[in-house]
Amino acid sequence: MSKDLRALADELNDAFAKADLPARLRLFRDALDGQIVFTTSLGIEDQALTRAIRTQDLDVAIATLDTGRLFPETYDLWAKTEEQYGFRIKPYYPQAEAIQALVADQGINGFYYGLDMRKACCNVRKVEPLGRALAGAQGWVVGLRGDQSDHRSHLRFVEFDEARGLIKASPLLDFTRDDVAAYCEANDVPVNALHEKGFVSIGCAPCTRAIKPGEPERAGRWWWESEDKKECGLHVAADGSLLRAKELAQS
Repeated sequence: MSKDLRALADELNDAFAKADLPARLRLFRDALDGQIVFTTSLGIEDQALTRAIRTQDLDVAIATLDTGRLFPETYDLWAKTEEQYGFRIKPYYPQAEAIQALVADQGINGFYYGLDMRKACCNVRKVEPLGRALAGAQGWVVGLRGDQSDHRSHLRFVEFDEARGLIKASPLLDFTRDDVAAYCEANDVPVNALHEKGFVSIGCAPCTRAIKPGEPERAGRWWWESEDKKECGLHVAADGSLLRAKELAQS
């Protein structure tokens, strides 16, 4: 099965390069027999994808990871998105016992004091819930863009995610942020109010700040860490590298 999925990922990757956003999503849905899950963080890219999925009535489950540390503006947008598109985003929450153990061990904001502590928090609040969100899925849609970071520039439109045994699609990979913003404006897509305040990439409130002029997009995420460590674990291999970057290094 994995060999078939690898070949299918290659075929879809080539097809995505010649298609627009709605067509990419239709291609992905039509190519897979099993469940497809789109995990939204309610950032501007994910809002564009939500609109493209819902307006085409595609059979794609839309889920989000509620870490318990999100901004109030993110929850407001969550409600507005459900109202505008007439559906419910399925939430996945951290396990209560795991959160209790994490906070008992490192304190409520222990993630500021070491990379291992921050990764432990991300694992409990995001990575483990993601595993439940993707359980049984054959396809996964994400809002990654290639120009968000040097690491992400090595990704392809469609990858076989060996660790999860599914195909992962990034339909916005060749979009710029301006492209996404123009799509949202043209289609009356609701976006997070924090974007107008300099918050470009929005995650958990304690780990996100507005960026300064000239800073890269993801500078506001985990700003106390070095630039080469800024991934939460959702899009990395077991050794911490992005999957495509790892493959390139071994080729």
